[in-house]
Amino acid sequence: MKVRIGVGLGALALPDHQGFARLVDDLDELGFDSIWMPEVLTAPTIDPLTSLAFAAAHNPRLKLGTTLLLPGRNPVRLAKELATLDVLSGGRLLTTFVPGIPRLPESDASGVDPSARGRLMDEVLPLLRRLWTGETVSHHGEAADFDDVCLSPVPVQTPLEFWTGGTAPAALRRCGRFADGWLPSACTPDEVVEAKSVIDEAADQAGRAISPEHFGVSIGYSHHPLSPKTIQSMLRSRRGVDPVSVVPVGIDGLRDLLERFLDVGFSKFVVRPIDTPHSWRAELELLADGVVDLQT
Repeated sequence: MKVRIGVGLGALALPDHQGFARLVDDLDELGFDSIWMPEVLTAPTIDPLTSLAFAAAHNPRLKLGTTLLLPGRNPVRLAKELATLDVLSGGRLLTTFVPGIPRLPESDASGVDPSARGRLMDEVLPLLRRLWTGETVSHHGEAADFDDVCLSPVPVQTPLEFWTGGTAPAALRRCGRFADGWLPSACTPDEVVEAKSVIDEAADQAGRAISPEHFGVSIGYSHHPLSPKTIQSMLRSRRGVDPVSVVPVGIDGLRDLLERFLDVGFSKFVVRPIDTPHSWRAELELLADGVVDLQT
Protein backbone atom coordinates (compact mmCIF):
# COMPACT_ATOMS: atom_id res chain seq x y z
CA MET A 1 0.00 0.00 0.00
CA LYS A 2 1.45 3.33 -1.08
CA VAL A 3 0.95 6.04 1.52
CA ARG A 4 0.86 9.59 0.20
CA ILE A 5 0.44 12.81 2.16
CA GLY A 6 -0.45 16.12 0.58
CA VAL A 7 -1.03 19.45 2.25
CA GLY A 8 -4.28 21.32 1.79
CA LEU A 9 -4.32 25.07 2.18
CA GLY A 10 -8.00 25.09 3.07
CA ALA A 11 -10.11 28.22 3.03
CA LEU A 12 -7.21 30.21 4.46
CA ALA A 13 -5.73 33.54 3.53
CA LEU A 14 -2.51 32.92 1.63
CA PRO A 15 0.69 34.93 1.11
CA ASP A 16 1.47 37.05 -1.94
CA HIS A 17 2.85 35.52 -5.13
CA GLN A 18 6.39 35.31 -3.81
CA GLY A 19 5.21 33.75 -0.58
CA PHE A 20 3.05 31.28 -2.45
CA ALA A 21 5.99 30.31 -4.66
CA ARG A 22 8.11 29.68 -1.56
CA LEU A 23 5.31 27.61 -0.05
CA VAL A 24 5.18 25.41 -3.17
CA ASP A 25 8.94 24.86 -3.05
CA ASP A 26 8.83 24.19 0.69
CA LEU A 27 6.26 21.43 0.20
CA ASP A 28 8.49 19.80 -2.40
CA GLU A 29 11.68 20.20 -0.36
CA LEU A 30 10.11 18.78 2.80
CA GLY A 31 8.89 15.63 1.07
CA PHE A 32 5.15 16.12 0.74
CA ASP A 33 3.43 14.44 -2.19
CA SER A 34 1.15 17.25 -3.32
CA ILE A 35 -0.37 20.66 -2.76
CA TRP A 36 -4.17 20.84 -2.53
CA MET A 37 -6.17 23.95 -3.34
CA PRO A 38 -9.88 23.88 -2.50
CA GLU A 39 -12.55 25.83 -4.28
CA VAL A 40 -14.48 27.92 -1.78
CA LEU A 41 -16.05 30.83 -3.60
CA THR A 42 -16.83 32.96 -0.57
CA ALA A 43 -13.60 32.43 1.40
CA PRO A 44 -10.53 34.71 1.28
CA THR A 45 -8.51 32.18 -0.69
CA ILE A 46 -7.27 32.09 -4.26
CA ASP A 47 -8.82 30.28 -7.22
CA PRO A 48 -7.63 26.66 -7.36
CA LEU A 49 -7.04 26.15 -11.08
CA THR A 50 -5.24 29.46 -11.53
CA SER A 51 -3.06 28.87 -8.48
CA LEU A 52 -2.25 25.29 -9.52
CA ALA A 53 -1.22 26.51 -12.96
CA PHE A 54 1.17 28.89 -11.23
CA ALA A 55 2.46 26.06 -9.02
CA ALA A 56 2.93 23.78 -12.04
CA ALA A 57 5.05 26.38 -13.81
CA HIS A 58 7.06 27.18 -10.70
CA ASN A 59 7.87 23.65 -9.54
CA PRO A 60 8.40 20.64 -11.83
CA ARG A 61 7.80 17.85 -9.30
CA LEU A 62 5.02 18.55 -6.81
CA LYS A 63 1.65 17.00 -7.64
CA LEU A 64 -1.27 19.39 -8.01
CA GLY A 65 -4.54 18.62 -6.23
CA THR A 66 -7.85 20.41 -6.13
CA THR A 67 -11.25 19.87 -4.57
CA LEU A 68 -13.43 21.42 -7.23
CA LEU A 69 -17.09 22.39 -7.38
CA LEU A 70 -18.67 20.56 -10.31
CA PRO A 71 -22.31 21.76 -10.55
CA GLY A 72 -22.63 25.02 -12.44
CA ARG A 73 -19.63 24.53 -14.70
CA ASN A 74 -19.76 24.19 -18.47
CA PRO A 75 -18.58 20.58 -18.96
CA VAL A 76 -16.71 21.20 -22.20
CA ARG A 77 -14.87 24.21 -20.83
CA LEU A 78 -14.05 22.32 -17.64
CA ALA A 79 -12.80 19.30 -19.57
CA LYS A 80 -10.51 21.56 -21.61
CA GLU A 81 -9.22 23.46 -18.56
CA LEU A 82 -8.32 20.29 -16.68
CA ALA A 83 -6.83 18.59 -19.73
CA THR A 84 -4.70 21.67 -20.41
CA LEU A 85 -3.46 21.81 -16.83
CA ASP A 86 -2.61 18.10 -16.93
CA VAL A 87 -0.70 18.56 -20.21
CA LEU A 88 1.26 21.63 -19.10
CA SER A 89 2.13 20.06 -15.74
CA GLY A 90 3.33 16.83 -17.34
CA GLY A 91 0.53 14.72 -15.89
CA ARG A 92 0.60 15.91 -12.26
CA LEU A 93 -3.07 16.84 -11.81
CA LEU A 94 -5.20 15.29 -9.04
CA THR A 95 -8.90 16.17 -8.96
CA THR A 96 -11.69 15.56 -6.49
CA PHE A 97 -15.16 16.75 -7.47
CA VAL A 98 -17.70 17.86 -4.87
CA PRO A 99 -21.26 19.21 -5.13
CA GLY A 100 -20.61 22.21 -2.86
CA ILE A 101 -20.48 23.31 0.75
CA PRO A 102 -23.95 23.23 2.35
CA ARG A 103 -23.83 26.53 4.20
CA LEU A 104 -24.57 30.17 3.43
CA PRO A 105 -23.40 32.22 1.65
CA GLU A 106 -21.38 29.53 -0.16
CA SER A 107 -24.39 27.41 -1.11
CA ASP A 108 -25.99 30.34 -2.95
CA ALA A 109 -22.80 31.60 -4.59
CA SER A 110 -22.46 28.67 -6.98
CA GLY A 111 -25.76 29.61 -8.62
CA VAL A 112 -27.08 26.04 -8.62
CA ASP A 113 -30.14 24.87 -6.72
CA PRO A 114 -28.96 22.39 -4.08
CA SER A 115 -31.67 19.94 -5.15
CA ALA A 116 -30.13 19.73 -8.64
CA ARG A 117 -26.47 19.30 -7.71
CA GLY A 118 -26.40 15.53 -7.37
CA ARG A 119 -28.32 15.08 -10.60
CA LEU A 120 -25.90 17.35 -12.45
CA MET A 121 -22.89 15.48 -11.10
CA ASP A 122 -24.38 12.18 -12.26
CA GLU A 123 -24.69 13.65 -15.74
CA VAL A 124 -21.34 15.42 -16.01
CA LEU A 125 -18.94 12.86 -14.52
CA PRO A 126 -19.31 10.28 -17.31
CA LEU A 127 -19.42 13.09 -19.89
CA LEU A 128 -15.98 14.31 -18.82
CA ARG A 129 -14.56 10.83 -19.39
CA ARG A 130 -15.97 10.76 -22.91
CA LEU A 131 -14.57 14.18 -23.74
CA TRP A 132 -11.09 13.28 -22.47
CA THR A 133 -10.84 10.39 -24.96
CA GLY A 134 -10.48 12.87 -27.79
CA GLU A 135 -13.32 11.21 -29.69
CA THR A 136 -16.18 13.19 -31.21
CA VAL A 137 -18.90 13.57 -28.58
CA SER A 138 -22.53 14.68 -28.75
CA HIS A 139 -24.55 15.19 -25.59
CA HIS A 140 -28.03 16.42 -24.83
CA GLY A 141 -28.85 16.94 -21.17
CA GLU A 142 -29.56 19.38 -18.39
CA ALA A 143 -25.92 20.35 -17.84
CA ALA A 144 -24.94 20.63 -21.51
CA ASP A 145 -26.45 20.36 -24.98
CA PHE A 146 -24.07 20.06 -27.95
CA ASP A 147 -23.15 18.03 -31.01
CA ASP A 148 -19.87 16.86 -32.51
CA VAL A 149 -17.33 18.22 -30.01
CA CYS A 150 -13.80 16.82 -30.22
CA LEU A 151 -11.68 17.97 -27.31
CA SER A 152 -8.03 18.89 -27.80
CA PRO A 153 -5.62 18.66 -26.11
CA VAL A 154 -6.42 15.48 -24.24
CA PRO A 155 -4.86 14.80 -20.84
CA VAL A 156 -1.40 13.28 -20.46
CA GLN A 157 -2.77 10.86 -17.88
CA THR A 158 -4.71 8.08 -19.55
CA PRO A 159 -7.22 8.08 -18.10
CA LEU A 160 -7.28 11.35 -16.22
CA GLU A 161 -8.70 10.05 -12.95
CA PHE A 162 -11.07 11.90 -10.70
CA TRP A 163 -12.21 11.20 -7.17
CA THR A 164 -15.31 12.40 -5.39
CA GLY A 165 -16.01 13.52 -1.84
CA GLY A 166 -19.10 13.51 0.34
CA THR A 167 -20.53 11.14 2.91
CA ALA A 168 -24.24 11.15 2.14
CA PRO A 169 -25.58 7.81 0.82
CA ALA A 170 -26.17 9.31 -2.65
CA ALA A 171 -22.61 10.64 -2.73
CA LEU A 172 -21.21 7.23 -1.80
CA ARG A 173 -23.21 5.48 -4.52
CA ARG A 174 -22.13 8.14 -7.03
CA CYS A 175 -18.52 7.48 -6.15
CA GLY A 176 -19.00 3.77 -6.74
CA ARG A 177 -20.71 4.27 -10.09
CA PHE A 178 -18.48 6.94 -11.58
CA ALA A 179 -15.31 7.85 -9.67
CA ASP A 180 -11.77 6.49 -9.39
CA GLY A 181 -11.45 7.12 -5.66
CA TRP A 182 -12.99 8.69 -2.58
CA LEU A 183 -11.67 11.59 -0.51
CA PRO A 184 -14.10 12.63 2.24
CA SER A 185 -13.42 14.98 5.13
CA ALA A 186 -14.44 15.19 8.80
CA CYS A 187 -14.76 11.41 9.15
CA THR A 188 -13.73 8.82 11.70
CA PRO A 189 -12.06 5.51 10.79
CA ASP A 190 -15.22 3.62 11.73
CA GLU A 191 -17.31 5.84 9.44
CA VAL A 192 -15.07 5.37 6.41
CA VAL A 193 -15.07 1.60 6.77
CA GLU A 194 -18.87 1.54 6.60
CA ALA A 195 -18.92 4.03 3.74
CA LYS A 196 -16.36 2.09 1.72
CA SER A 197 -18.62 -0.95 1.75
CA VAL A 198 -21.42 1.15 0.22
CA ILE A 199 -19.04 2.48 -2.45
CA ASP A 200 -17.71 -0.98 -3.30
CA GLU A 201 -21.22 -2.39 -3.55
CA ALA A 202 -22.32 0.41 -5.89
CA ALA A 203 -19.22 -0.11 -8.01
CA ASP A 204 -19.85 -3.84 -8.23
CA GLN A 205 -23.45 -3.22 -9.30
CA ALA A 206 -22.16 -0.90 -12.03
CA GLY A 207 -19.74 -3.57 -13.29
CA ARG A 208 -16.62 -1.77 -12.16
CA ALA A 209 -14.21 -1.64 -9.23
CA ILE A 210 -12.27 1.06 -7.38
CA SER A 211 -8.68 0.27 -6.47
CA PRO A 212 -8.12 -0.31 -2.74
CA GLU A 213 -5.27 2.21 -3.12
CA HIS A 214 -7.74 4.94 -4.01
CA PHE A 215 -9.31 5.64 -0.64
CA GLY A 216 -8.17 8.58 1.44
CA VAL A 217 -9.26 11.30 3.83
CA SER A 218 -8.88 15.07 4.07
CA ILE A 219 -8.07 15.93 7.68
CA GLY A 220 -8.11 19.35 9.26
CA TYR A 221 -6.00 19.66 12.39
CA SER A 222 -5.50 22.25 15.10
CA HIS A 223 -2.78 23.13 17.58
CA HIS A 224 -5.32 24.07 20.23
CA PRO A 225 -8.62 22.62 21.48
CA LEU A 226 -11.48 23.63 19.20
CA SER A 227 -13.30 26.81 20.13
CA PRO A 228 -17.07 26.72 20.68
CA LYS A 229 -17.52 28.78 17.48
CA THR A 230 -15.56 26.26 15.42
CA ILE A 231 -17.47 23.37 16.95
CA GLN A 232 -20.82 24.97 16.14
CA SER A 233 -19.73 25.69 12.56
CA MET A 234 -18.68 22.08 12.04
CA LEU A 235 -21.88 20.75 13.58
CA ARG A 236 -23.87 22.70 10.99
CA SER A 237 -21.87 21.06 8.19
CA ARG A 238 -21.74 17.50 9.59
CA ARG A 239 -24.74 16.86 11.77
CA GLY A 240 -24.34 14.01 14.20
CA VAL A 241 -20.53 14.03 14.05
CA ASP A 242 -18.52 15.08 17.08
CA PRO A 243 -15.98 17.64 15.79
CA VAL A 244 -13.52 16.67 18.49
CA SER A 245 -13.39 13.14 17.06
CA VAL A 246 -12.45 14.27 13.54
CA VAL A 247 -10.14 17.26 14.15
CA PRO A 248 -6.99 16.09 15.91
CA VAL A 249 -5.15 18.49 18.21
CA GLY A 250 -1.40 18.78 17.74
CA ILE A 251 0.90 16.93 15.36
CA ASP A 252 0.96 13.89 17.63
CA GLY A 253 -2.83 13.77 17.53
CA LEU A 254 -2.75 14.07 13.74
CA ARG A 255 -0.24 11.25 13.41
CA ASP A 256 -2.31 9.02 15.67
CA LEU A 257 -5.41 9.61 13.52
CA LEU A 258 -3.47 8.96 10.31
CA GLU A 259 -2.25 5.65 11.72
CA ARG A 260 -5.80 4.68 12.64
CA PHE A 261 -6.89 5.32 9.05
CA LEU A 262 -3.94 3.30 7.78
CA ASP A 263 -5.08 0.43 9.99
CA VAL A 264 -8.41 0.29 8.10
CA GLY A 265 -6.81 0.46 4.65
CA PHE A 266 -6.98 4.18 3.81
CA SER A 267 -3.67 5.42 2.45
CA LYS A 268 -4.04 8.81 0.74
CA PHE A 269 -4.28 11.91 2.89
CA VAL A 270 -4.66 15.65 2.60
CA VAL A 271 -3.75 17.31 5.90
CA ARG A 272 -4.54 20.95 6.51
CA PRO A 273 -4.29 23.41 9.39
CA ILE A 274 -7.67 24.88 10.24
CA ASP A 275 -6.10 28.20 11.25
CA THR A 276 -3.72 30.28 9.16
CA PRO A 277 -0.18 29.69 10.47
CA HIS A 278 1.94 32.63 11.57
CA SER A 279 4.71 31.13 9.41
CA TRP A 280 3.91 28.60 6.68
CA ARG A 281 7.53 27.44 6.58
CA ALA A 282 7.58 26.73 10.31
CA GLU A 283 4.22 24.98 10.10
CA LEU A 284 5.33 22.77 7.22
CA GLU A 285 8.58 21.87 8.99
CA LEU A 286 6.63 20.83 12.08
CA LEU A 287 4.19 18.84 9.97
CA ALA A 288 6.94 17.17 7.96
CA ASP A 289 8.79 16.12 11.12
CA GLY A 290 5.59 14.57 12.43
CA VAL A 291 4.04 12.72 9.50
CA VAL A 292 6.12 12.59 6.29
CA ASP A 293 7.89 9.39 7.37
CA LEU A 294 4.53 7.58 7.16
CA GLN A 295 4.84 7.70 3.36
CA THR A 296 5.96 4.43 1.79
